[in-house]
Amino acid sequence: MEHKRVTLFAGHYGSGKTNIAVNYALYLARRGKKVAIADLDIVNPYFRTKDSARELEEAGVDLISPQFANSNVDLPALPAEAYRLVEDRSLYAVMDIGGDDRGAYALGRYAPYILEEGNFQMAFVANPYRPLTRRPEEALEVMREIEAAGGLPFTAIVNNANLAHETTAKAVLDSIPYMEELSRLSGLPVWMTSAEATVAEELSGRVPDLLPMVLQAKYFDLPEQKRAPKPRPIFG
Repeated sequence: MEHKRVTLFAGHYGSGKTNIAVNYALYLARRGKKVAIADLDIVNPYFRTKDSARELEEAGVDLISPQFANSNVDLPALPAEAYRLVEDRSLYAVMDIGGDDRGAYALGRYAPYILEEGNFQMAFVANPYRPLTRRPEEALEVMREIEAAGGLPFTAIVNNANLAHETTAKAVLDSIPYMEELSRLSGLPVWMTSAEATVAEELSGRVPDLLPMVLQAKYFDLPEQKRAPKPRPIFG
C-alpha cells in the first residue's frame, strides 16, 4: 500500500470517511511516521475525528479540529492551524473532508498548496450499501461533484463496503464487482479495502491491501436499533 505525504478522504455522507481517516492516521503512527490529522468537515457535527482524541493522542498523532467541535456551539469554521498540514512537509498529513460537494468547498483553500507539492492521495470512500450510491454511476457522480467543489482530482478509491455492526466478510466480497466497475468508469485504482478488524481477519488473503479498523466511538451516540435493515442488492 503506497503512502503519500498528504492523504485526503472524501465521499458521500455516511460513507465512513471519518472512521477511515482516524484508523489510517493510527496506522501510519504505528509505523513510526510523524502524523497529524485535520477534521475539515464543517457540515456534519455528528461524526468528528475529535471523538477519537484520546486514542490519537496516545499514538502521538496531532489532532486539528474546529474549536467548538463536540460542543453545543458547533460553528462552521476551520482552524488556522490546519495550514500546518500543507506547509510542514515533515508531517504525514491526513485530512477528513466534509461529505459531498458542500463539505468539499472547504478544501479549496488548501488545494493550491497540495497541488504545488504534488505528493498527495485524494481517496474517494465508496460504500455501495448507502442509499444514494448503490450503483457505480451514482458514486461517480458524487465523485465529480466533490472534485469540482474542492479543486482536487481524486487519485484512488477506498472500498468501505459495510453494514455497520452487521457487516460480514461476504458483504465486502460481494462489493468487489461494484468497485471494479467504479474503477473502470473513473479510471482510478482501488487503493485499499477497509473493514472492522474481525471482518478484516476473515478477509485476509482474499482481498489485497486491507486496512483493519477499530470503529470510532461517537460523541452523539444514537441508540442502537434492535434490528438493522436487511441489505439491498447492489451492483452485479
